[in-house]
Amino acid sequence: MKTESKPVYLKLRDEIAAAILDGRFSEGDMLPSVRAFAAQQGANPLTVAKAYQLFQDNGLVDVKRGVGLFVARGAVSRLRNTERDHFIKNVWPEVRAQMQRAGIEPSELLALN
Repeated sequence: MKTESKPVYLKLRDEIAAAILDGRFSEGDMLPSVRAFAAQQGANPLTVAKAYQLFQDNGLVDVKRGVGLFVARGAVSRLRNTERDHFIKNVWPEVRAQMQRAGIEPSELLALN
């Protein structure tokens, strides 16, 4: 499979999105401050701010000035749709090709559960 080298701010964005989709942050929950998340991730606060800005630009967080960022209503659904579209368009074709090369049938994978 292809190795993806993403900029750090996109990796941080993916980390936050995964936390929201996994339920670690629910709609209405406050996200960690830029500084707290930067310290936790060992990242530059400006890089974290750039990642958070993506969420603001896409309406996935509500900003309460002087308080923080909160996961917006409907963010989980919108993120899930984005993740689904990305998987179908960018990940699945390579996975399907690899399965075909290895002779793996989808039913085999479903039976592993």
